[in-house]
Amino acid sequence: MTTSFYLRPIALADSPQCEDGDAVRLAGGMVYASRFALIAREGGKVVSRARYSVPELRASLSGLPEAVAEQFDNLQRSHAPLQCGTRTVRLDQPQVMGILNVTPDSFSDGGQFMDDPEVANAHAAAMVEAGAAIIDVGGESTRPGAAAVWEGDELKRVVPAIERLAGMGAAISIDTRRPAVMEAALAAGGHIFNDVSALRHDPRSLEFAARSGAPVVLMHAPGEGEDLHGNGHYADVVLDVFDWLAERRDAALAAGIPREKIVLDPGLGFGKSLAENLALMNALPLFHALGQPLLLGVSRKRMIGALSNEAPAHKRLGGSIALAMKGLDAGVQLLRVHDVAETVQTRDVWRGLRDAALTDFSQLGD
Repeated sequence: MTTSFYLRPIALADSPQCEDGDAVRLAGGMVYASRFALIAREGGKVVSRARYSVPELRASLSGLPEAVAEQFDNLQRSHAPLQCGTRTVRLDQPQVMGILNVTPDSFSDGGQFMDDPEVANAHAAAMVEAGAAIIDVGGESTRPGAAAVWEGDELKRVVPAIERLAGMGAAISIDTRRPAVMEAALAAGGHIFNDVSALRHDPRSLEFAARSGAPVVLMHAPGEGEDLHGNGHYADVVLDVFDWLAERRDAALAAGIPREKIVLDPGLGFGKSLAENLALMNALPLFHALGQPLLLGVSRKRMIGALSNEAPAHKRLGGSIALAMKGLDAGVQLLRVHDVAETVQTRDVWRGLRDAALTDFSQLGD
């Protein structure tokens, strides 16, 4: 029986000097890990769990399976910036991706920016001005139970929005599962493909994405076809999602998509219960072991309502910020959000705290 291994950071530090240098920098960012759990499982069941400090892990690597050393290297891998036309999105610090839905039925802002181009344009400009590094344009709702969108309708919704954003000089991602929409978005001035099906929905998607040279976001969703929320059955949601993302990463690499152009998203809210979403949030540092930048999309999600007396979507700012902070503490590179100005402010204060921790040498003593 094959044994799978997972190297999960379980203790994070504000700075390496907090641990007298015995901490590693996660993903080239502003978060450090000092202790790790090495988890082994067979047949979907965890069979062992051992804990290591950084010195212990380094001393033991030669006697551990090669997959463990690879994950340890991946955890420390720095990521090249995403090049989006003339814009460069650095990944050595957290960035905010603003959401622009041009749909009639989005769970949060359905229809608000679809029928009036001037309103959509003003909202997009405000997000860019507030500090969004990327604007993510979506023409199809992927909430549970949402009706499928005809490709022609999706094109009519997203292409004009992308053209307007391109005129602003914004970095643009297109939230779509369809290669024809990807192609039209690229021609209109888009830069990144954000596919909630991880390039599975259409068999042509992988080849087109590789040929285009565009960066791709591969998101975990357990379902197939039109129901991405279906089939959400897990032996262990954290490890199952990890394995699934590893498989999609490898499929993208095999198709010819360069490693530096692959971003992974654990798919919070897609085919997962509240308990499973919370488990994923608490395990976010593990996903750096896949060796790719991470995107986190939890803004205004239903899990916030479930934890806050069923607050409606437009009243979930506090919960969205709390989850964004959790992502920042885990070293996530991209936060996909509705409330850009508030999240950018949160990120900037968080970064100030990190900068202060890195320059505070009072903990070293005499």
